[in-house]
Amino acid sequence: MTIMKLIIGYLYGDLMNIYGDTGNIIALKKRAEWRGIGVKVKNISAGDKLKKGDVDIFFFGGGQDQIQELVAKDMGESGKGKVIKKEIARGVPLLAICGGYQLLGDFYNLHKGPKLPGIGLFPAYTLASRDRMIGNIVIESMFGRLAGFENHSGKTYLRKGLPLGMVIKGFGNNGKDQTEGCIYKNAIGCYMHGSLLPKNPKLADWLLKKALEVKYGKKVDLKPLNDTLELQARRQVFKKLKCG
Repeated sequence: MTIMKLIIGYLYGDLMNIYGDTGNIIALKKRAEWRGIGVKVKNISAGDKLKKGDVDIFFFGGGQDQIQELVAKDMGESGKGKVIKKEIARGVPLLAICGGYQLLGDFYNLHKGPKLPGIGLFPAYTLASRDRMIGNIVIESMFGRLAGFENHSGKTYLRKGLPLGMVIKGFGNNGKDQTEGCIYKNAIGCYMHGSLLPKNPKLADWLLKKALEVKYGKKVDLKPLNDTLELQARRQVFKKLKCG
């Protein structure tokens, strides 16, 4: 029997990793390994090359504005941005959080400094603000009700397209229109940090399933796992925010 394997591409993990974002990598890795799927995490940072087929899932975490300037420049000059767009176009899944989400849109307009160009994957743009949007967040999505934690001052606006979900409690993309995140093909961008996948196993498994199906060219059914602890952690957020 062929053992399935996945490579998780951790984009700028040494630079863009705040508020526990590596927790999402850990969740993907463990949920795959518990099913007998081999996993390798490949770190892809400034100066590194990226080509088609190098990874099966992309993950991109959050970072401070100064770091985002460096990363935006590298994605453009190295050509990684173009490769990422082409990979997403053929169905490779991606999860981008906060700063990573912002840099995959059209642009991020900083308070001070240049307007950072995004790669134009998500039909969205981000404006810096002086409002700090922080705390637990609950949204309604195609994956059901999701719980997470947000901490951002950038306000993201969708030009078109499908949000990840609608905010029940919290701020979301901009604190005004009740949208949170964006979905394009199998790519997801949002402001829900490192506890997103540990608390929402259905979303984690969707990313794994899509990655395996694209890589192996066939339908994949993942073996069910005991998600008692994960769902209990999510219910605690619902209970705290009094939203069911």
